[in-house]
Amino acid sequence: MTAYVIADIKMKDPKWVPAYAASVHDLVHKHGGKYLSRSGNVKTLEGKPLDTTMIALMAFPSEAAARAFTNDPAYAPFVSARQGGSDSRFQLIDDTDLAGTIPYLPKG
Repeated sequence: MTAYVIADIKMKDPKWVPAYAASVHDLVHKHGGKYLSRSGNVKTLEGKPLDTTMIALMAFPSEAAARAFTNDPAYAPFVSARQGGSDSRFQLIDDTDLAGTIPYLPKG
């Protein structure tokens, strides 16, 4: 079952970004993941805007693969740098439909 990681980032000090951007995608790929988007072009269509400057969306073949990425010891220094230079939230969702009415998604 596909698992998605949504990274919601508010930059405080962007010094961490060049090294992170140059290296972390290799760790994502190492665990079978891929970026679907990594953009600062964030527009709110409905509701109160969040204080977000970048959102990344990654797809992994499973929840275990996503967790293996986030728990990879090689990722730890990048996590520390990101957390030191931003307020960030990583969320994990699967590809299910909670209502069970979309035929091409597994029922959640």
